[in-house]
Amino acid sequence: MSAVSFTGRVAVVTGAGGGLGRAHALELASRGAKVVINDLGGDISGENGGTAMADQVADEIRAGGGEAVSNYDSVATPEGGQAIIQTALDAFGKIDILVNNAGNIRNAAFTDLTPAAIDALLAVHVNGAFYVTQPAFANMRENGYGRIVFTSSAAGLFGSIQQANYAAAKGGVFGLANVVALEGAPHGILANTILPAAVSRMGADMNADQFVGMPTTPAHAEPEMISALVAYLASESNTRSHELYSIARGRYARVFMGVTPGWHVTADEPVATPDDVAAHIDQIRDLDGYAIPGSMNEEFALVR
Repeated sequence: MSAVSFTGRVAVVTGAGGGLGRAHALELASRGAKVVINDLGGDISGENGGTAMADQVADEIRAGGGEAVSNYDSVATPEGGQAIIQTALDAFGKIDILVNNAGNIRNAAFTDLTPAAIDALLAVHVNGAFYVTQPAFANMRENGYGRIVFTSSAAGLFGSIQQANYAAAKGGVFGLANVVALEGAPHGILANTILPAAVSRMGADMNADQFVGMPTTPAHAEPEMISALVAYLASESNTRSHELYSIARGRYARVFMGVTPGWHVTADEPVATPDDVAAHIDQIRDLDGYAIPGSMNEEFALVR
């Protein structure tokens, strides 16, 4: 019997009408989860919505003997987020698992980005993660159990040309996930973040210039490669929270934010000057002895 099972569990997957979200939903359902398939049914920019994409995935799950319902609400409004979670509560009575997967993309050079292109991505990636997670978190807290998977991006952590709006939004998701993990810990709610790289509609729209020198067909770029980690993080088998994972070209790896020992100006020394910083910049940048703080307070506690 598989160690990763979702029998009796209820999951919501946003943006589940295609690509990664569809693969996540099918994997969870194949292992016993009852799944809410949320999708606007639009294009990769988030426009021109419809019901067909969500319905097709829900029909596919039911045809295989699983349980699923469709939802077509937008993650980008408080009302939409509440309605998505309410769909789970009405159909299945609770929510145990939330996979924040919904996304959109509008690539352009930094100076060519329009306010509409910036706002559209912040609305879906950042606001959407807030608006869906808040009502889900509330129900999970009542039940004393929850698993939340946030979808960020290497673009948001490391940068990616012609994706300033996408990177800013995905960086925001990472920050949100960290706080949800801290506040969820006392209530049995675990929250982790993934940085996926796979073949999808959004992936196909990446600017080729940024991949010069890289293989044109990434190895193991199937959405199912991402879903394997998502399913593990969403399961009872996972006991880890507040962590960040990369999945790219067949490699699964933990990513972390660290802080160096640095250079310390003690309280009895004069206020530092720019010249002092210049004199100590190598020590400030030295990676030896770095630490991985679990919160802002833990980072402050490292300064003795």
